[in-house]
Amino acid sequence: MRAAIITQRGEPVAGNVRLAEDHPDPAAGPGQVVVRTLAAALNHLDLWVGRGVPGLKLDYPRISGADACGTVESAGEGVDQDWVGKTVVINAAVPLPQPNHPDVAPVAPDIRMIGEHDQGCMAERFVIPADNVLHIRNGADAIEAAAFGLTHLTAWRMLVSQAGLVPGHSVLITGIGGGVALAALNICRHLGCHTIVTSRHRGKLDRALELGADHAVLDEGGDWSPQVRGFTHKRGVDVCVDSIGRAVHGSCIKSLAHGGTFVTCGCTSGPIAETNLARMFWLQQRIVGSTMGDMHEFRKVVSIFQTGKMRPVIDSVWGASDVAQAYARLESGEQFGKVVVRWG
Repeated sequence: MRAAIITQRGEPVAGNVRLAEDHPDPAAGPGQVVVRTLAAALNHLDLWVGRGVPGLKLDYPRISGADACGTVESAGEGVDQDWVGKTVVINAAVPLPQPNHPDVAPVAPDIRMIGEHDQGCMAERFVIPADNVLHIRNGADAIEAAAFGLTHLTAWRMLVSQAGLVPGHSVLITGIGGGVALAALNICRHLGCHTIVTSRHRGKLDRALELGADHAVLDEGGDWSPQVRGFTHKRGVDVCVDSIGRAVHGSCIKSLAHGGTFVTCGCTSGPIAETNLARMFWLQQRIVGSTMGDMHEFRKVVSIFQTGKMRPVIDSVWGASDVAQAYARLESGEQFGKVVVRWG
């Protein structure tokens, strides 16, 4: 089969990506299915895999990819054969067995990620546990389905499960243009929330306003929290959604309202940030970490996609023969929305 191979760790990642024409086909083990890929979307996780994930030993060459839509070709032992032939989307977060302790109830289970810890879906076929796929309606657009899953699941968990978002809340979304940020905007609009977005690029802000963002802040490297507070009549926002990290952390915290929640799923500008703890406890604010989501959350957000009421923003679609260029597009940081590779 054809597969996008990251040959070695290094930067730029795109320079180490090649299309293999004769990669061995995968086989389904117990509890697994083999999915023939129709489309697979890239995420920043793919770049981390190419650069090397701190604290995680990865062997190369390897296949990344944690977002896909495809058709189940075969099912392993213990899997209902009715899955064969179904069109599916995937939740790449595979929960690990939890220790059974009489006095401890696990809050957030550990996960293994398809496309990070295990071989991913940026290939013509891939293997995944049957418990991590969802059947989607006939006729669903495979490009949109592939682009929807990971980012909307991540944003749903951040906003709804972790931050307790409800209709009418005000939300600050940093770095608009990235997949999770646009998914957060999508969810906020669906729930009727007031949104403020930031970006270093005026063009991305303009596009976000066209998509329904209420206010936009051009990030020129300084403290932009006064602008955010101005848009909220000095109150601040109920929720801040961030994946940038150190470069914007101070402005994010100063943008929060009394009782506000800062929720993070990443730190592309660096993990070490300074927080004003006095502000946090006087204003009873919260800092919450969030990663991916479980199948219960996945079913909720995919059900909205299936109604047609929520669609992902697509930046560009590439053929498998141009997969290295797709990685380069994501790596450039110029994208607005999801970068998708068509396989079938």
